Amino acid sequence: MSSRDPIACGLPHREPFIFIDSVVQVQPGESAVCEKSFPPEEPFFRGHFPGNPLVPGVIIAEALAQTAGIAAGQPGRSFHLTAIKGMKFLRPVKPSEVLALHARKIGAVGTLWQFEVTARVGEDVVADGVVVLSEAG
Repeated sequence: MSSRDPIACGLPHREPFIFIDSVVQVQPGESAVCEKSFPPEEPFFRGHFPGNPLVPGVIIAEALAQTAGIAAGQPGRSFHLTAIKGMKFLRPVKPSEVLALHARKIGAVGTLWQFEVTARVGEDVVADGVVVLSEAG
């Protein structure tokens, strides 16, 4: 699939809490690859290490969870973030760097879906872990 709008792919989030610029690839129910870049004007940069702004890890984790939600690819169904397991932040992300966000389903039990997630800047892995989504009901 070519680059698409995340809302068109079923993401229920809206501004200012959508942390995906484009959906690069999606295999519904299995995996997704998305991209996000945070411009230097983002309000959180004013207070997150003034003079040396960094993208907050919690926002990277949310972007990965949103990517997993797109990977779930269940039309008409919505998912909520239920758990974050073993998330590691391996290097800081600066304003304007392009994050490649990857999510791959590794299991499901009932309404819980587990995804292995990775964020990269170029060849560098900047974050990885596992997120669990639950079907909203």
